[in-house]
Amino acid sequence: MELMVRVLACLAEGLGIRATARGFEVDPNTVLHWLVEAAEQLKAFSSHFLCEVHVQQVQLDELYAVLSAVREGQMREEEAIQRLSRSPQWVWTAIDPQSKLLLAIAVGPRTQAMAQRIVHQIVQVLAPGCVPLFLTDGLKQYRTALLSHFGSWVQPARCQATGPVPKPRWMPLPELLYAQVVKQMRRRRLVAVKHRVVFGTQAAVGQVLAVCGWQIQTAFVERLNLSLRQRVAAIRRRSATPCKHQEG
Repeated sequence: MELMVRVLACLAEGLGIRATARGFEVDPNTVLHWLVEAAEQLKAFSSHFLCEVHVQQVQLDELYAVLSAVREGQMREEEAIQRLSRSPQWVWTAIDPQSKLLLAIAVGPRTQAMAQRIVHQIVQVLAPGCVPLFLTDGLKQYRTALLSHFGSWVQPARCQATGPVPKPRWMPLPELLYAQVVKQMRRRRLVAVKHRVVFGTQAAVGQVLAVCGWQIQTAFVERLNLSLRQRVAAIRRRSATPCKHQEG
């Protein structure tokens, strides 16, 4: 057990599987097996621990990753890495910027379905009735995902005495606050940053952020993404060991 803990500690610090195996003189497949067991245990622990969480803010972001498109049974892995193109994937993360608690994480394409999935994970761990301030980048899929989870049917008032009754509309909850940090890039360089309040008012968003002395930002979740890139070799920008599958 002590050896397993030391091996997992080295993996958590960013050391590779083969390097860890050489350092502790164990088989690389054994290290991989321990890593899979630890991942399953941590996932079960997180599911049990993260429940009815009260948070004031939630920052969301997506981390670009690359998977080697290896198709099983068609060719050898060495040939596949050389001949098949790489497929883009995204690591979706959500963090409480005050406690630095990782609320949700998912891997998948940058689609509306994945935005719905990550927001659904956040809703599952939040306490009933908890509607925090959401801060994201300018990805438009977040707006639909948040509106579908934090909305209700509203019957509009009649503007005329005669005529058909207006149909009910799906509107955001009054307590829902959502702001975006829209970055403008030019030739891979940041040239401008704009803040946009999507749901709620500027005063209400500023009141929540004023408790910590902050402004509209996604700096904490972006720092988390940087830590992931530094610790996990498979999602570094220039890596010789990208994951072969989404599960990795």
